[in-house]
Amino acid sequence: PASPTDFAPATAPVLLTAMTAAAMTSPAMDPAEAGRESGRRNLSFAVIGAGMSGILSSIKLREHGYTDITIYEKADGLGGTWRANTYPGVACDVPSVLYSYSFAPNPEWSHRFAAGAEILDYLEGVATSNGVQESIRFGEEVVRCDFVDGRWHLETSLGAHGVVDVVIAATGVLHHPALPDIEGLASFGGRTAHTARWDPTVPIDDQRIGIIGTGSSAIQMVAAIADRVQALSLFQRTAQWVMPQENPAYTEEETRVFRDDPAVMTTLHEDISEMFANGFSNAVGDAESDGMRMIEAACVANLEDSVADVELRERLRPDYRAACKRLVVSPDFYSAIQHPNAELVTDSIQCVEPEGVRTVDGRLHELDVLVLATGFRVDRFMRPMEVVGPDDTRLSDLWARRPTAYMSIAVPGIPNFFMLNGPNGPIGNFSLIEVAELQFAFILQLVDRIRSGECSLVSATTRATETFEATRVEAAKKTVWATGCRSWYLDDRGVPAAWPWTFQRFREVMAEPNVDDFHLTG
Repeated sequence: PASPTDFAPATAPVLLTAMTAAAMTSPAMDPAEAGRESGRRNLSFAVIGAGMSGILSSIKLREHGYTDITIYEKADGLGGTWRANTYPGVACDVPSVLYSYSFAPNPEWSHRFAAGAEILDYLEGVATSNGVQESIRFGEEVVRCDFVDGRWHLETSLGAHGVVDVVIAATGVLHHPALPDIEGLASFGGRTAHTARWDPTVPIDDQRIGIIGTGSSAIQMVAAIADRVQALSLFQRTAQWVMPQENPAYTEEETRVFRDDPAVMTTLHEDISEMFANGFSNAVGDAESDGMRMIEAACVANLEDSVADVELRERLRPDYRAACKRLVVSPDFYSAIQHPNAELVTDSIQCVEPEGVRTVDGRLHELDVLVLATGFRVDRFMRPMEVVGPDDTRLSDLWARRPTAYMSIAVPGIPNFFMLNGPNGPIGNFSLIEVAELQFAFILQLVDRIRSGECSLVSATTRATETFEATRVEAAKKTVWATGCRSWYLDDRGVPAAWPWTFQRFREVMAEPNVDDFHLTG
């Protein structure tokens, strides 16, 4: 959902040919023994999650010469967010060319901003091209990781066990749906569905639909179904700023150029990345920046130019600064909410009854379908999985108050355990695919130190983690997210739980690990 996506590595055929020739001319050798003879450890990996980051992890590990990889995926298919979210209108608010792996440009994107199904097709295609599925154990959720005698011992929901040297947690952020605490919700007599667990059998056409929530998922769905339903009620607790953004289709000529000259797509990816970083991404990090003022002006103009009815316009006008909450991007929400069949409901919900939703003014909004577009529990990450490090160091204890991590990648006291898009990362302002690629390149440099024999264990130091967190919290005070609104960006202290600096700074710190910030032992 818009909540702010390759081809076989050139070395793979060469490696395969070399391995085959060696097998034909030499006696079989134990892998561990081969590793000792070469002076390098043959490491084994568990990748938790087969979404965008898990697919990336598998490809990059193999490209780097690691072959002992198991991916654990709790669902029955890959794709993560884009597998789970299939509600009408689901799409990405990052340009398609940028929401792609840098090493797997896709000349077939149909629009500037891709729909969810198209992104899932892309991820499945990249995984197939690289043989990722062969390493995935579908329907197996990792429920526990114990660090015993220098290695991670994993237990899955099926009762299976595995032992590996390194764990890569690619579990993502937006995968635990948040359910609203509304009296009588379970009593509704029609169909109820959360956008993050959409049931395709839920009827839409000619139905009376109620949507609770006004985040990106709700806005996308309103725009997608307003002209299909008998009646649509959008229950708004908080108004949202909406950034106007057209979504033109790529022409056949553009697609032909993309197919014929991959360098064009590479250049376009780089150009859009720079434009995205120097525009929106960096603007939100400084609430008083000129870029932020331009974004606000565009949002205000979009509202005032698009909504004719003065009373409706004012009910749609937020009382906080644009982008304080995650900015909604939509070319057609305002026209959809003005559809004759649509109604914006701003009276608070009192309760849900078998016939529909009753608001505090006493009105019963009769419904056939109730949609919960109420977002995610963004502080969960890999939880409820239990992670137990050396000396019984438990992640659940370390994160009892709130999740924290060094550079969103590593947790002190939990060695050889790395996260992609973990706590306090750039979830709110950068392309998560680009973020994951930079993070994984960083992680690989640490893992290579283990393979080389320089050390056996790598973990972030407490000092470095605490210093990073203190600096981050101070910098977060200057972001637009801290200007006075309630949003999922804020932690239990009201502090934005995201990377508060520029994308250029993120690139710089991800370029090479500072060895002094890590314990390299063994």
